[in-house]
Amino acid sequence: MTPKKVIGILTWRAGKRFAEPDYLSRLVKAGRELGAEVFLFSHQDVFAKDRKIRGFVPKAGGGWESNWHSWPQIVIDRYRRRVPEYMKLRHSNLFEFANSPFSKKWRVTELLANDARVKMWIPETYVYSPEKLKAMLRQYPILYVKPGIGTGGKSILKVSARGKRYELQGRDKRYARTNASLQRAEEVNQWVRKWVTEQRISNGNFLVQQGLNLELIPNRVTDIRLLIQKNEKGQWSVTGCGVRMGESGSSTSNLHGGGRAIPFHRLVTKRFGEERAQQILRECHHMAHQVAFVLEEKFGRMMEFGLDIGVDVDGKSWLIEVNPKPGREIFKQMKAMDLYAESISRPVQFAMHLIEEKEGNCIRLAK
Repeated sequence: MTPKKVIGILTWRAGKRFAEPDYLSRLVKAGRELGAEVFLFSHQDVFAKDRKIRGFVPKAGGGWESNWHSWPQIVIDRYRRRVPEYMKLRHSNLFEFANSPFSKKWRVTELLANDARVKMWIPETYVYSPEKLKAMLRQYPILYVKPGIGTGGKSILKVSARGKRYELQGRDKRYARTNASLQRAEEVNQWVRKWVTEQRISNGNFLVQQGLNLELIPNRVTDIRLLIQKNEKGQWSVTGCGVRMGESGSSTSNLHGGGRAIPFHRLVTKRFGEERAQQILRECHHMAHQVAFVLEEKFGRMMEFGLDIGVDVDGKSWLIEVNPKPGREIFKQMKAMDLYAESISRPVQFAMHLIEEKEGNCIRLAK
């Protein structure tokens, strides 16, 4: 009987409280269905000297149970907090990981903006400073001021020039809406300086970015969330995409902030027609593959990316953000449960592919 493949999922936990419990529980179950042994663990569960690891799996009636598990052959990293203990484990040689460490949002944007293969899709972006904000206000009718680390739509501010006034819309750290109407650029600068100080997350920096007119529906911001993943053959493949539509008057489309998920074709075809919608979809797929190749060249082996893509009112596509540990709730919200299930299975399938590849190499070397 062939022994089961052993896959660990590195994540944050406190007691039996886990980050992303619903998704991670589904990931473990997907692994079981594929015939693998899959479990969750955190940095405090690794006993390297004894080569022992404590793993957690979901219990039938809810909650989690722990036990000693075999040392994982491959580890999927879903840890989202850059605490010192995690960083130390991540840079040790204890495990082989399916996905490499990633960088801060600004460094990724800078890398993509300087690569000929993808720079045409990158809005102009800089690290925030009062001087840079002032210069960008003169250049663009819409700007975004946002944290340099992923936040699910928190602490993002939209600045729009309308007639002789500036309209500011944002969501603070608690997703509460903020609005202001100011007359002079200097007032905007003072207001934004205060926002950046008060809304800073984990001592991170802020970015100022060229704004895009993404109101494909009047008074609603829309963008596309596209998921590209490695499949069971280790090849990049787009799992699917959907449109996030923000609440009326909101500065962002994030589902956490009250946004709604709708199928791509329903909105984009209605706005641009069938033929143009197909062209936009092909471009989004092409962009996803190019971005994945460029980032993998730079950071090493990756497993999946969530791309936030803006399609402006003229039909031009822009890359707004890349997330190496993406959610997949958009498929669930669209009731596309086949895509949702596939998006959960693919990381396990890719991890199993890596194990098979490693085992094949060992057999060849033994000969």
